[in-house]
Amino acid sequence: MKVAVSREENFNAAHRLFNPAWTDEKNDAVFGKCNNPNFHGHNYRLIVTVVGDPDPSTGYVMDLKTLSELINDKVLRQFDHKNLNLDSPHFRRLNPTAENIAVVIWNILRKELDIHLELKIKLYETERNFVEYPAH
Repeated sequence: MKVAVSREENFNAAHRLFNPAWTDEKNDAVFGKCNNPNFHGHNYRLIVTVVGDPDPSTGYVMDLKTLSELINDKVLRQFDHKNLNLDSPHFRRLNPTAENIAVVIWNILRKELDIHLELKIKLYETERNFVEYPAH
């Protein structure tokens, strides 16, 4: 009996989308205003979902307080009120698109969870734009 439990958190971060191998013109054409050399910010909405069988002794798939602490410690401390391009080693050579941010968060949290638990990340960059990893 698989059950999904989710925790929602929010963080604010700035970034710039660009490819250093491209010309300014090509970066502008591909990334538009997201290529602003002075960066721009988002109020990200993060939903972390853990899927598994409830523990027979607790009824929990995972204690949501533990999940919240894990997200705060491993993700929010690194990303909240940061410039992702400048402040995060994860994005020194990786364009901080919503897609890449979601995969990085998944990789960070995956290492912290029991191997039997599935992990899904949903990241809203705006109210209307979001990504999911892994995609199913």
